[in-house]
Amino acid sequence: MDTTQLLKGVLDVAVLAVLRQEDGYGYDIVRRLREAGLGDVGDASVYGTLRRLYAAGSLSSYVVPSEGGPHRKYYAINPQGRASLDQQAAIWTEFSAAMSGLLDPSESASPSIGAE
Repeated sequence: MDTTQLLKGVLDVAVLAVLRQEDGYGYDIVRRLREAGLGDVGDASVYGTLRRLYAAGSLSSYVVPSEGGPHRKYYAINPQGRASLDQQAAIWTEFSAAMSGLLDPSESASPSIGAE
């Protein structure tokens, strides 16, 4: 299965989750995502996601001087980003349970996503 489309749908939450653990700069975040098992994640996709999350107010940033090269722009999750991550994690848990039930009918059924 091509994971490209799946990654597009979860990249925001994956980046927020990585930054919840520790602040990071662009390539560091890409590396951490890949080490976590998202090997197909692209550099450009992550950089675009960082810019979008920052513009949306979910991240803050700061610059750290570097002796051996250009300064690095670090990103940090802020309270708005934590709230967004919590909300998206709950949605993911529900969605994942629904998909698991579809893929393995022997698992107990769960309420439908978005059901009121």
